[in-house]
Amino acid sequence: MSGPAMERTRFTVTDLKQYAYCPRIVFYTYCLPLIRPTTGKMEEGRRAHEEAREREQRRTLRIYGLEEARRYFDVWVASEELGLTGRIDLVLEVAAPGGTGGGREWIPVDYKQTGRRAGPHLRRQLAAYGIMLEETWGGVVRRGFIYSLLTRRAEEIPLTSSLRREVREIVAAMREMVERERMPDPPSSLQPCVNCEFRRFCNDVG
Repeated sequence: MSGPAMERTRFTVTDLKQYAYCPRIVFYTYCLPLIRPTTGKMEEGRRAHEEAREREQRRTLRIYGLEEARRYFDVWVASEELGLTGRIDLVLEVAAPGGTGGGREWIPVDYKQTGRRAGPHLRRQLAAYGIMLEETWGGVVRRGFIYSLLTRRAEEIPLTSSLRREVREIVAAMREMVERERMPDPPSSLQPCVNCEFRRFCNDVG
């Protein structure tokens, strides 16, 4: 994967989460794409998101601390700067404070099947959505929400400049890894390996 004719690798926002779980997942996905297994868990996740969308259309905005907002579902966004694409479960459109960003504020909402508070990987996903929304739609993105499909509660996440910087650094690290075809070391803890769909392809983990 070298030479002047090589196309730039385009990642998905899901790759950010997978890279945090184990960088090798991203390596296998892009350097050895034919070995990627499919799991029942993926189909379960799709069904859960469809049910969440149906409930969202009937729900008030109070869970987000808003009185008024326009909802957009399954929003596809991209960033030419980062070479990143993604699909946002829900985007809320409200008036930006003080008329900044062309008068519109976009708020990405990501549905997750977890009851725990958002970890760094989920925060980076939201920040990536924020970067892509501003690049694609204009306006301003100051915050996002992680909505738990288990507890039916929304956690607000400020999309800070440091969080956005982390996204850019991780995308750059993923691109260097894939374009150099350099398989990363195994994770320091083997806990992520227990249920990993790629475990059988790693010969250096127990």
